[in-house]
Formats: sequence, C-alpha cells, structure tokens
Amino acid sequence: MNAHADYVPVFKALSDETRLKIIDMLSCGEMCACDILERFSISQSTLSYHMKILTESGLVHGVRDGAWMRYTLNRDRTDEAIHFINHITNTNDKVDCICTPCSRPERTADK
Repeated sequence: MNAHADYVPVFKALSDETRLKIIDMLSCGEMCACDILERFSISQSTLSYHMKILTESGLVHGVRDGAWMRYTLNRDRTDEAIHFINHITNTNDKVDCICTPCSRPERTADK
C-alpha cells in the first residue's frame, strides 16, 4: 500500500465531530467506554460504532475489561499522521512530491 492510502482510514476517522471529541478526551489518558458514553447524548451502539472506526484506523487501542472496553490513544499512530500531513504540506525538500511541473505551451494573444 502507498503512504497516501495508509492514512485514508485515519483521516476518515477524524472527519467526524464526535470522534474528534473522543480523541481529545483520550489524549488525557485511558478511559472506559462507560465514561466516554456519559459525556455524549448517544446510544451505546453508536459509541461502539465510533470506537470501531477509531480502533480500525489505528488511532485508538481497546482492551476488554469485564462488560466494558477501556480505550487509549495510540500516540504512535497520531504522531505518524501528524508527520504525514506535515510532510505532504511542506514545500521544502519535496524530493518525492507527486506533483510535476505543468508544461503548457505559452499563450499568445489572439490577433
């Protein structure tokens, strides 16, 4: 897989306000799904859906704790995503840039 495709699930996961808030909450440390659920007006199944997307993207790790799940932020993956976005938006040292200069013929004035 290429680097761009590797990050599609990450940025899809981050494209939802609820999931962004969950990432923000997990940046403070491990949380039980029950504690996350208390902070939103959503059902448990909706939270499970969001957590599935976050865990499949690699942004979050989940561990079963009895009837509940405990979640932590995968800081390695978030750091990789930050590095990737910095890399593709950096205009310096674009050795592996996918863009190529446009080679259009010069325009001439119509007579």
